[in-house]
Amino acid sequence: MFSSGGPQLIHCAEDAVTLATLPIGAHLILRCRTDWRDATVIRITCDSVTISVGSPNGRTYRVRRPPDAHLSFDGLIPVLGEGSWRAGLARYDARW
Repeated sequence: MFSSGGPQLIHCAEDAVTLATLPIGAHLILRCRTDWRDATVIRITCDSVTISVGSPNGRTYRVRRPPDAHLSFDGLIPVLGEGSWRAGLARYDARW
């Protein structure tokens, strides 16, 4: 999974993992409008998957995504969205 150049984003076409295959409570990285945020799967229905997203100001909000949304993996970390998440991860608290 890792090359000499560091971690890579892996796309598995034959073993496509979708958002609905993650268990409730699973953590993932979610692409938002301008940045990437930590998120948790909180509800799965036939029509949608509800995700709780951490906001940089300390609050959380919920978003719904289709259950057939394809996931990529950065090592063991599920990623929902396209692009380099490590460069644009939201900064949550400047004290840490």
